[in-house]
Amino acid sequence: MNKTIYNFSAGPSVLPKQATKEAAEAIFDFAGTGIGILEMSHRSKPIEGMVAETDSLLRELMGIPENYDIVFLGGGASLQFCMVPMNILDEGASADYTDTGVWASKAIKEAKQFGQVNVISSSKSDVYNNIPKNFTQTPGASYLHVTSNNTIYGTQWKSFPKANTFLVSDMSSDILSRKINVSDFGLIYAGAQKNMSCAGVTVAIIRKDILGKVKRTIPTMLNYQTHIGEKSMFNTPPVFPIYVMNRTLNWLKQNGGVDAMEALNNKKSNLIYDALDASKLFMGTAAKEDRSTMNIPFVFQKGAVAEDKVEALQKEFLSFTLERGLEQLKGHRSVGGFRASIYNAMPIEGVESLVNAMADFEKKILG
Repeated sequence: MNKTIYNFSAGPSVLPKQATKEAAEAIFDFAGTGIGILEMSHRSKPIEGMVAETDSLLRELMGIPENYDIVFLGGGASLQFCMVPMNILDEGASADYTDTGVWASKAIKEAKQFGQVNVISSSKSDVYNNIPKNFTQTPGASYLHVTSNNTIYGTQWKSFPKANTFLVSDMSSDILSRKINVSDFGLIYAGAQKNMSCAGVTVAIIRKDILGKVKRTIPTMLNYQTHIGEKSMFNTPPVFPIYVMNRTLNWLKQNGGVDAMEALNNKKSNLIYDALDASKLFMGTAAKEDRSTMNIPFVFQKGAVAEDKVEALQKEFLSFTLERGLEQLKGHRSVGGFRASIYNAMPIEGVESLVNAMADFEKKILG
């Protein structure tokens, strides 16, 4: 295939070509052993060393202090929606949650099974097009939970609130995209299939002093302390996704780390937002002050296209971009229109191609 393909999928999403190439080679021969990584015991020295190296790379890139543990788990961030309250929300206690989208609402639903949940802010009535930042925390709440970035609605916390106790965050869709102070959080969790790896592994970063305080009996596999004590080796971990993460983190380190990636992500997202703001055909859907650098939903402007022509024109634009090698731009059904997900591994050339396609399509339709 001669045409360059740019994958704008919201997740699983684009990965660095260097990382996928190295991971593909390891399927046949891992670390010069002559054995493929898919066939190798997780108890073997090469795998144990690889997992330890992945821990070190993540710790270095994010500046994770020594009083935090890192675990690599299965089950996706969705499993963390229940593991978090199960491990740190005691019976009879309460926790504060902010409702900024579908994934935040799912986390809220799960947490309600373990204690009192106070939904202290929500932008649901605005179709989650903004981050509701004006709220009052509940006295005595065990923690404050936020979803750092919202893939569907394209909103992102630009600065995090200061919690009365400690902050918990689902960072699945923007981890490693910008610099954060890990010490501001008690617990961070993230499904890896956006900026870190392929689907199959979830990272949890946990401050040591917050565990072991709930009275309930926690099932062994759902207890963070189980996995911390066994260095993510209590059972067979998702070895291959951890290795893809290892190679992705290595790529990130080679390319200037999180600081360099944050600058590039700002540049990429600004290219699209500037094009949307100047357009007479397209418009963004998220509040300007809360616009995500990772996920950019956009639609046709009201009045620019006759209402009975919108659906047909959406299909035409998707076909138009597909011909140019721009894949997976269809918007989520909750928002409609289009969505460009521009995670770390999306090269700026892909963003430039999209901006050019938008301009050419607008000229075609509006003249």
